[in-house]
Amino acid sequence: MLRLRCKARNGTHLMQGLTLQSCVQELKDKVEQLTGIPCDVQKIMVGYPPSSLDLHNVNAHLNDYPIKSGDTLIVEEERTKPRPQPAVSVSRGPRRLELAPVLTRRVVPADNSCLFTSVFYVVEGGVYSPLCAPEMRALIAQVVSSDPVSYSQALLGRSNEDYCAWIRRDDTWGGAIEVSILSQFYACEICVVDTQSVRVDRFGEDAGHARRVLLIYDGIHYDPLQRETPGSDAPPQTVFSVADDAVLAQALELAAEARRRRQFTDVNRFALRCMVCQTGLVGQTEAREHAKETGHTNFGEV
Repeated sequence: MLRLRCKARNGTHLMQGLTLQSCVQELKDKVEQLTGIPCDVQKIMVGYPPSSLDLHNVNAHLNDYPIKSGDTLIVEEERTKPRPQPAVSVSRGPRRLELAPVLTRRVVPADNSCLFTSVFYVVEGGVYSPLCAPEMRALIAQVVSSDPVSYSQALLGRSNEDYCAWIRRDDTWGGAIEVSILSQFYACEICVVDTQSVRVDRFGEDAGHARRVLLIYDGIHYDPLQRETPGSDAPPQTVFSVADDAVLAQALELAAEARRRRQFTDVNRFALRCMVCQTGLVGQTEAREHAKETGHTNFGEV
């Protein structure tokens, strides 16, 4: 049984019931069922960068194509070819301009797991799953517990064992340590664009990864970034080549605009209250010290 995803303008879908012995027509029928795109106008792409599959032979089997379990098929509707222009020039009104792709923020819930939701969304090609966080927290805890030398108390700010119990909780936030681990696990560079400092922190930059994904961070919240073409039916792009420096420039432009609009939180100055003992605190440094002294980790912004 093949484990496939189908990504189209109407979202990302799980494809079930196909095997390598399934024929092309079965694949096309399944795609039409999930996306609403008729079989005869489907453009199906796979791989990175995505390349179109020649599916004219509807009786061929899927094992004749570069499709493997775990792939995400990208599906678009092929536009019909324009008719030849008449010899006589006829005024047809203003031409529709092709708009350039733009980088946009995809907002995810502020539920203490926004980092994990955002990373999952971009590495999975635009799949939003609020249920991914527990698995990703468990993954990070497993990596940390398996290497207590690298992940020592000096790095974690607490014992290895305490950290593993802490990160599994659904009321704790992820940060640089967690992003670094997820970059290694997914074998891709994760770029975090900070809206307060307007800089890019690149995790996995020297690991030789071919892929890059991007998040935007406002001091307390992460959102995924994606590239969309206005008015196009093509699904948004969330995975980029590490050679694509233009997408980093676009990300910095987004961050600069967010800073101009004061869309960030200065974590060194914002007011907090410990929800356990009601102590008033200022900034993440005081909150961190309070947590070390008391073991209290439940804070609310005032």
